[in-house]
Amino acid sequence: QVQLVESGGGLVQAGGSLRLSCAASGRTFDSYAMGWFRQGPGADRELVAAINWIGSSAFVADSVKGRFTISRDNAKHTLYLQMNSLKPEDTAVYACAASAAGELLLGAELYDYWGQGTQVTVSS
Repeated sequence: QVQLVESGGGLVQAGGSLRLSCAASGRTFDSYAMGWFRQGPGADRELVAAINWIGSSAFVADSVKGRFTISRDNAKHTLYLQMNSLKPEDTAVYACAASAAGELLLGAELYDYWGQGTQVTVSS
């Protein structure tokens, strides 16, 4: 069982930055693939970024490429999402997810555990 708790969301002006964190409980965090998903108002959930268990392979969606970076610190059992040059269209609830599969995963249905999410609001 893995519990995930996100933090770092908030209100920021366009062009600003935020760093989201996802703290994981359990001793097996370093064997889990992780991902960040978001769901904006009236929109479907979408994958923002994903990373494999050791951090050697990562994926970033085209909509945020060059602005967002995913990383993990297995010693601290924490996943990060650095978000720079934020735009109003980045406004969403951001949630982290974990999969015991370990390898880089792009489908939401492949993730076993989910956090509650943290709100990110970007004003214009």
